[in-house]
This record gives sequence, structure tokens and C-alpha cells, in this order.
Amino acid sequence: MDIAILGAGSVGAALGRRWARTNHRIHFGVRDIESPRLRALLDEIGPAASAMTNARAAASAQVVVIATPWRATREALDSCGPLAGKTLIDCTNPLKADLSGLEDLGGESAAERIARWTPGAFVCKAFNTTGAANMASQEGYPLAPVMLVAGDDPAPKATVLRLAADAGFDPIDAGPLVVSRLLEASAMLWIHLALRQGMGSDFALALMRRNK
Repeated sequence: MDIAILGAGSVGAALGRRWARTNHRIHFGVRDIESPRLRALLDEIGPAASAMTNARAAASAQVVVIATPWRATREALDSCGPLAGKTLIDCTNPLKADLSGLEDLGGESAAERIARWTPGAFVCKAFNTTGAANMASQEGYPLAPVMLVAGDDPAPKATVLRLAADAGFDPIDAGPLVVSRLLEASAMLWIHLALRQGMGSDFALALMRRNK
């Protein structure tokens, strides 16, 4: 599958590495194609990865992953051109600058706002409830960390659930896109435990089912 990733920071890079190992083709959409950090990432991943403008990356892919800081997200999406018919994976969290909480979006989640910004696209919320280190590797955990996916459209959501499994997670359908409000709150809990409670980034949440 061709996957466009808007942003090559910690989250975008981690997902790009994981998906390239499962035979997906990764197109990073970035502003600075000649960034030394980006060139090092491309060299590490190898021929499965390339870098280009947001518009070219989005046009080249069936799935567009939004791995930008929240305040840069609208500009990044606008630069992509038409996104109707594409599956969008929203990895963002509308964090306040000091990471003390989520910005007030008038009762909406970031994912719902993105859906309004991108008419005709199929928006799913995923990869926002844990840290980039857990996206890079789940080594050392006794269970696969859970990855909750919210979205309104069954076929695109099924694609995102498969990509979550390809990235090493236990994929769970969390329900319609409105549930992304809960996922963003869950992300805030993970950040609180990591930063305020001193747990660091080496922990993940898992879903356990009782044996019957």
C-alpha cells in the first residue's frame, strides 16, 4: 500500500519505519526535502521510503497519515490539494503549549474538525494515545499494546485497523468518529502519566480479555 505521512517527526518517522518493514511504500510529505535529519531517515528505511511535497505525497497514496503538530495541521492539509476519497489517519492531539491539557475546540475533537476541513475524505482517529517510542517498538511488553481506532466508514476503518496490526499493536474498533473525543482525552492521560507522574515513555496500555 502507498502511505503518505505528513510530517517526519518522532511519530511520522516511527510509523514510517514500521510500515516499510511490512512492505508498504512510504511517502513523507515535508517542507524541507533536503533536511539532513530527513535524509538520514530515508537512508535508514531504504528504497521503500521517499520524500516530497505534501501535495505530491497525498496524490501518490491511498492513505494519508496526519502526523503534524496540531497548530500546523490545517496548513498541512490545505497544502495537499483535494483529499476526497482518501483515508485520513489523524494522529494529532490538540495539546496546549505547556502540555497541561487539550485546547478548547468548542466540544469537537481534532479528528472531527479535520473531517470538516476535508470534505469527502474518510477520517479515522488512531495512533494518538501512546508515545512514539511505542510506535517504534513494542519489544519487552508481555502483551501487544492496544491501538484504538475511531471512524464512521467501515471500509476505511478496516484499513486503519490492519495498519495498526502491521505496526505491532492490538487493533480495536472504538466506534464512530465522535469517540475520538475520548481517544484524545486518553492521550492526555498517557501524557500526564509519562510527564507529571514520572513514568516516562516506557509503558503502554493493553486490553485483556477474560478467559471463558
